[in-house]
Amino acid sequence: MPDLHSDEQDILSLEDLRYEAVLMADFDAFAQLCHEELVYAHSNGERDDLRGYVEKCRQGVYVYHRIDHPVEQVKILGDVALVLGEMKAELTIRGTRTELDNSALAVWIRVGSSWKLLAYQPTPKPVQAVLGQRNSTASAGTTP
Repeated sequence: MPDLHSDEQDILSLEDLRYEAVLMADFDAFAQLCHEELVYAHSNGERDDLRGYVEKCRQGVYVYHRIDHPVEQVKILGDVALVLGEMKAELTIRGTRTELDNSALAVWIRVGSSWKLLAYQPTPKPVQAVLGQRNSTASAGTTP
């Protein structure tokens, strides 16, 4: 029977390594952490496979300057690990410097004796509406 505490520690370490790899522009290291069927979603709704995401990073479409990725919970379900947390980043996307503040879900799958990143889905956090401000959007379930 797998040691769930050890698996959780492994996953947390792998999360650190994957973010460090993109910060250091070491896309080969990033790719080694990923499953060949990776689905990498972006906070704007676009999705890439492993090859597409790595190629965009190499071309400078995404240039990461800072990433904070606090983890709220790791759920191990057999050979699948779900990482629930946040991804706050400063990066340049297609030449425009921006900041992201996302909730995030990463899905890791055990392949043999190692874990591989299978999917990543960031979701922008809702912006709090400021009453009386034009063009503001209230969060779902609230009234302005």
